[in-house]
Amino acid sequence: MILAADIGGTKSLLALFAGAAGAALYERRYSSGEFPGAAALLERFLDEARAALGAAAAPEVACLGIAGPVAGARVQLTNLPWAIDAAEIEARFALKRAWLLNDFAAAVYGLDALGAGDLATLQAGAPRAHAPRLLIGAGTGLGIAYGVHGPDGYEPLASEGGHGSFAPADDEQVALLRHLRAALGRVTLEHVLSGAGLARIHEFVRGAARGSALEAPSDADPAAAIVHAALEGGDPLALRALDLFLACYGAAAGDHALNVMAEGGVYVAGGIAPRALARLRAGGFLAAFNDKGAFARHTRRMPVQVVLNERVALLGVARYAARSMTPPR
Repeated sequence: MILAADIGGTKSLLALFAGAAGAALYERRYSSGEFPGAAALLERFLDEARAALGAAAAPEVACLGIAGPVAGARVQLTNLPWAIDAAEIEARFALKRAWLLNDFAAAVYGLDALGAGDLATLQAGAPRAHAPRLLIGAGTGLGIAYGVHGPDGYEPLASEGGHGSFAPADDEQVALLRHLRAALGRVTLEHVLSGAGLARIHEFVRGAARGSALEAPSDADPAAAIVHAALEGGDPLALRALDLFLACYGAAAGDHALNVMAEGGVYVAGGIAPRALARLRAGGFLAAFNDKGAFARHTRRMPVQVVLNERVALLGVARYAARSMTPPR
């Protein structure tokens, strides 16, 4: 029995799996900010699982995908004041083993568990078998990981590329950089490509409109409010903000795809892309992705797909745990 968790700055998905195959025996979604730490989150989940399943809810091992850099067997979350230690999790929950993975590294393991309905194609490309992959996703933060094929399938290379510097690609983006630098100092990709980043871009666009009546979204999830206003409400400034966000997103995805020549596929994950799928398909994202001068002939060969299934990292940690428990042949 595997306790699998995908722990992010906004939401966490937890499940019990009997091995990596098949449906979860029990699964729940929580708001991460409602808990003081990971132990309390796991405790709540296991209490509810025992109430539903009885004695069957007794995991032997746990694997946690966590939104933060893994240092040995310890993680400090990037967007929550939580520190997680594998040894402490093992002791508190009487587990034989607990593994900690970066959440996007975990998602690399989960990509091959997805079905056709879990992906939306933006660019068919010309995929090359066993070529490197890129996984990039804007949500609470910006996650980036690479996949490199080995004897046991794709293995992840975790990264903190979301904290690399934002590189503007045109005059409007240069103006955005100047606007953000005045408030933030050094401007990272995550400052632009995240839920908070979309809200910052919206603020920039409103300022550039000089006295527009459009108010800043008061919704608890401003990124969702902006996407809704753009695509459902027909708000021109919200649409302009979303298009600028997607242009920056596509350019960054193309840059990281070139880092590893990701002809095995570029996967766009995170919470924002599925909500903005209609606008992603409009072409601005791909235009920026392929705007690479002489190297555009390479990026055009890369398949680009949006991950629609938010469970990809959860599936990945279950697959990793099941594989790690299997004796070598």
